[in-house]
Amino acid sequence: MDIGVISTRYARALLKSATDAKLDGQVYQEMMILAKSYVDVPMLRQTIDNPMLEKEKKQTLLETAAGGSPSKLTQTFIALVLKEDRENMVQFMANSYVTLYRKQKNVIRGKLTTAARVSAETEQKMRQMVESQTQGTVEFETEVNPDIIGGFILEYDTYRMDASVKTKLNNILNTLRK
Repeated sequence: MDIGVISTRYARALLKSATDAKLDGQVYQEMMILAKSYVDVPMLRQTIDNPMLEKEKKQTLLETAAGGSPSKLTQTFIALVLKEDRENMVQFMANSYVTLYRKQKNVIRGKLTTAARVSAETEQKMRQMVESQTQGTVEFETEVNPDIIGGFILEYDTYRMDASVKTKLNNILNTLRK
């Protein structure tokens, strides 16, 4: 069976259980941390996939990768995955859970890139603008990139607004070259 199908089934079951137990938000945070752990620590995958490593050690390692002291539901989920010998799909399950949760709760990811640090008030106004456009909750990430010189770049969903000075200068230069 396909990794995507299996990981989505597990993620769906976990989301249903988490929603029923009113732990869906907490499990969401844990699955985001777990997925990020796989990206930040490439050796995690190799270690978890090692057939010589005992299941108890894998359980402890995955719980640590999910934030250290995850909810009882996440602990039980990890134990089930290990019991069924599906540990090679944990990263995909975590990513699938995050995707399904965001879809269910209408959570949109947004990113604001500026040349200099912006105030919390400005960031909040941008978040509110995106939320009013999308009728959803926005998880906002901010980034400072001095290379854009000034202005900002706002990205969410499939939308991108580039109001950076660098882009405007490049557009002027391209017009002059024609």
